[in-house]
Amino acid sequence: MALVAACGGGGGNNEASASPGSTGGGEQQAGQQLSGDIKSDGSSTVGPLTTAASEFFAEEQPKVRVSVGTSGTGGGFEKFCNGETDISNASRPIKDEEKAICDSKGVAFTELTVATDALTVVVNKENDWAKCLTTDQLKKIWEPAAQGKVKTWKDVDAKFPAEPLALAGPGTDSGTFDYFTDEINGEEGASRKDYSASENDNDVVQAVSGAKGGLGYFGFTYFEENADKLNAVQVDSGKGCVTPSVETSQDGTYTPLARPLFVYVKNESAKRPEVKAFIDFYSANINKIATDAKYIPLNTEQEGKLKAAVQSLSGS
Repeated sequence: MALVAACGGGGGNNEASASPGSTGGGEQQAGQQLSGDIKSDGSSTVGPLTTAASEFFAEEQPKVRVSVGTSGTGGGFEKFCNGETDISNASRPIKDEEKAICDSKGVAFTELTVATDALTVVVNKENDWAKCLTTDQLKKIWEPAAQGKVKTWKDVDAKFPAEPLALAGPGTDSGTFDYFTDEINGEEGASRKDYSASENDNDVVQAVSGAKGGLGYFGFTYFEENADKLNAVQVDSGKGCVTPSVETSQDGTYTPLARPLFVYVKNESAKRPEVKAFIDFYSANINKIATDAKYIPLNTEQEGKLKAAVQSLSGS
């Protein structure tokens, strides 16, 4: 199955088309053909997962078109609460202030956890010194106080070379930015500003791969897709160096950068048969979709909670 070529997409829409390997599933009656448009937007981390789900779904329902925008988690929630989309892809839970906006506009929704992510710190392939970084070192690099002071790798650790730091990462609309700054810097949104910021993760890949002293962070999927260009950094949160992986994310040892990924479904939209069928399909085949799309699948408990939430949504 081919994912969209530019997964980080810069806010554009990608219409799903049929691809081989249908997983089957969904609760629509066998042979019932549906049609219509389903609009989604939000996280560039979760967007490719929803795209993968829609590509599989298109094999059963080719007349249903699912558009997937990638304007960032925050930008996605803004469109969602304004009534512009049916589904919001998110790499963090909805904030209280965002929920209040949805409530004020009569937008009721259901939160679905669809996969797990290992937020991955990456460096240039020529970097042979930063194979493992402690969370304290990451904070030293990224905290607001580092701006203008931590300029080279030697400023991070005296054992490192005096190679200039070339930092890249997600912009402030990104749920990845929110999560990383909260977990590493101790406050959501607190970050140095002198780095190359983009909502398109492909820009981060290019920035880090283009400079020997490059360092950035994004979702595990993007690292897997670009492992030939970048090295993943092990993270030590106090119990030793841990490599980001499916296993370490599911067993809880990759801390604090393993996180759940979400889609939010507008309850009113779920009353439309094509939306309901897509969400039923997404849920019924979630781990097949996640695995084929190189995401970290849910564990048994998480999968059970997802299916219960979808059942609740169907009755809303």
